[in-house]
Amino acid sequence: MDHVKTITISLYLFVIYYISGHIPALKPLFYPTLGAFSYLFVSRAFAVKDLLKLIAGATTASLLGSCFYFSHAGGVAFLCTSLVTIWMIRKFHLNAPPILAVALIPYFAQPAQWWTAPVSVVSSLTGLVLLLLLMETAAAGASGAIKKLRRGGTPAPEQFNEGA
Repeated sequence: MDHVKTITISLYLFVIYYISGHIPALKPLFYPTLGAFSYLFVSRAFAVKDLLKLIAGATTASLLGSCFYFSHAGGVAFLCTSLVTIWMIRKFHLNAPPILAVALIPYFAQPAQWWTAPVSVVSSLTGLVLLLLLMETAAAGASGAIKKLRRGGTPAPEQFNEGA
């Protein structure tokens, strides 16, 4: 299953990169930290509740970063973004360092609107989690079907041809 997840996240990152490069309005969907989140979600086992908590934390951090950035307070805004985000990560036990990175996106991407980064973060991470959950569900279903066949459940297709 790990190889399937690896291929899945790599294809997801490729699709997001391709879309963001070819549709100007969707350019913010691809950001380097998405790769870090992808690896984090694949390399550890998370309950759905924890994944949703990480998405909420990343979105909130991105929103904080955008608001501080658009306050035009310069270095003070950057410092506040870092301090508040680290506090939030610790307070809510969000064991995901990429959350700090998404909070800092506005400082290097310099978006035109304050909502661009938070919407991009929540959209891309939700898509990633939905894709991974879909893959796990499909794998569990396939695994159950294989076990049933091994126990002598529904006959395999080649058994139908023997009687003909």
